[in-house]
Amino acid sequence: EVLTLLVLMYPMLRGLAVHLHSALTGSYIPGTHSIALVACLNEQIAKDIARAIMDKKLAAYVNILPKSSALYFWKGELEESTEILLLVKTRTSKIGELSNYVRSIHPFEIPEIISLPIDQGNPVYLRWIAESVPRD
Repeated sequence: EVLTLLVLMYPMLRGLAVHLHSALTGSYIPGTHSIALVACLNEQIAKDIARAIMDKKLAAYVNILPKSSALYFWKGELEESTEILLLVKTRTSKIGELSNYVRSIHPFEIPEIISLPIDQGNPVYLRWIAESVPRD
């Protein structure tokens, strides 16, 4: 019974140990922050969405990357367009809220919102993200 309980509690105990170690040593916990990719139709829409994200404090930093070509299937047809890409740096815990908010203001029927966890990086920069984006 004790062994079963320990096996069931291992993920929670490990998570607590990692957070405690991070707090004591100042080390980064991989995956605590993420980069979300958001495709936009044009530069004005990209700027509007980026500003709205920042106003809601859903990100610490948003890059607006210049126009790129895109190929994709839409309603059975191969489409080609140009897009502006947002790189949104935020807490991983904010990705759900960020995604919901972007979907509510984005003009695309199905906006591209993809997130990737940040495994490692400049510890000072990652700490700055944490300080800039409020906890849940």
